[in-house]
Amino acid sequence: LSLDYKRLQFTPDVLPTDVTGFTILNKETHKFEYKQGAALTNLFLADEINRTSSKTQSALLEVMEEGKVTVDGVTHKMPDPYIVIATQNPVGSIGTQMLPESQMDRFIVRLTMGYPNLESEVAMLKSKQNLVPVDNVRPVVSAEDIIQARKVVENIYVSDQVFQYIAMLANATRNNEYIKLGLSPRGTIALLRMTKATALLKGRDYVIPDDVIYSFNDVVLHRLIFNSKAKINGFTGEQILKGVISSVQVPRASK
Repeated sequence: LSLDYKRLQFTPDVLPTDVTGFTILNKETHKFEYKQGAALTNLFLADEINRTSSKTQSALLEVMEEGKVTVDGVTHKMPDPYIVIATQNPVGSIGTQMLPESQMDRFIVRLTMGYPNLESEVAMLKSKQNLVPVDNVRPVVSAEDIIQARKVVENIYVSDQVFQYIAMLANATRNNEYIKLGLSPRGTIALLRMTKATALLKGRDYVIPDDVIYSFNDVVLHRLIFNSKAKINGFTGEQILKGVISSVQVPRASK
C-alpha cells in the first residue's frame, strides 16, 4: 500500500499521548501547539498492543471508530484512508493483558497466522540467504485506489434476505447457551462490510449468503465471550460458531 506509515511498540511505559499526540507551549509565540502522535498517519501498526496499559489502549478507541482524535478539547482528523493493524502476544505471556471488549470490537477482523508449513518455512530460510525480502516489496495500489475501492464496496447490492440472515446470525450468538457476550451491533455492521468486500473480491456486485459464511468467523470470533459451560465441555470458539451457522436457515437470495 502506497501510504504514510508509522509503527509504535506498545510497551508498558507507552503513554496515551504517544498515540494521540499532545499540546505544548511554544515559548516564542506563547501559544499552545499540537504535536502529532504516532496514530496520525494512513497506516498505523500497533505492535504487541496487549503489552501496554489499558489507558494507552483506550487512546485508540476514538481514532479507530471515528477517524479522528481529540486532544485538550481540539479534534484532529486522521488522513484518508485510515487503517489500524495490531499484533498481540498470546494471553499468558509475561507482561500481557487481555484487550477490553470495546477495543476488540473496533477491529473488523482478527487473523491468526500460526506456524508455516514445511515448504513455506524452507522458502523463508532460502529467501533470507542473500537479501532482505522486504527491500523488494513494491506498492501495488495508491491511497486513491483504496478510497475508490471502498466506494465500490459501499455500492455492492445486498438483498433483504441477506440483511435478515446477518441479523439472525447476530441474534443467534446472543442466545447461544455457550456464549456469555454475543455479537454487538457494531460487529453486525462490520460483518456486513466484510461480506460486501468479499463479494467484490469474488468478482460480484451483489452479496450471496456464502459471502456471509465465508467472513463470519474472522469478523465475529474475537468479539465474543464464551461462558464456563463452553470451557467445561471443551468446545472451541470455532466449534461454537459452526453450531451458530448451522442453527440459522440459509436464505435463497437473488440479485
